[in-house]
Amino acid sequence: MKRILIPILSLFILGCGDDPLPKPKGYLRLEYPQAVYKKAITPLPFSFEKNELAEPITKVKSLGAIKGINIKYPALKATIYLTYKTVTEDNLDSLLRDAQNLTQKHTLKADEISQNLFENKDTKVYGMLYEVGGDAASQSQFYLTDSINHFLSGSLYFYAKPNYDSIYPASEYLKKDIKRIMESVRWKK
Repeated sequence: MKRILIPILSLFILGCGDDPLPKPKGYLRLEYPQAVYKKAITPLPFSFEKNELAEPITKVKSLGAIKGINIKYPALKATIYLTYKTVTEDNLDSLLRDAQNLTQKHTLKADEISQNLFENKDTKVYGMLYEVGGDAASQSQFYLTDSINHFLSGSLYFYAKPNYDSIYPASEYLKKDIKRIMESVRWKK
């Protein structure tokens, strides 16, 4: 009897304890290299500095008066789309409205949209940076203008279904690149 009772009692003593819990969902810790910026050479009427992590700009897309550059980041699976338009005496209001409406389209999925005014009087570059929080398609949008001749808009998109938690590190890294683009834009004469 002792032979049977001792193993059964030891199973009860050893078997009792905390219930097992599933491991919490984990995310990769992503670290990106320190950004190194160089002047981007383009045939468009402006220059700017871009991160060396991005692919070289190989071609300019043109659709009439609208010209565009795609700054691709293959390692981050993202692209910053830049669109340039010439300002005429009657289209500045519509260009500003279109840039603002493009950002407002993300309000359906966005948790928040913050606006940061940008102004560099020395270089005559004025604009706005919109930072979009949540599962929106684009995490950052911006526009720049001199209010007389030039209008540049930009958008950041990832090649993935929007999931704010998973793209957040890459989005924050690329927001710094967008700010550098905005700060380094120089209009050509």
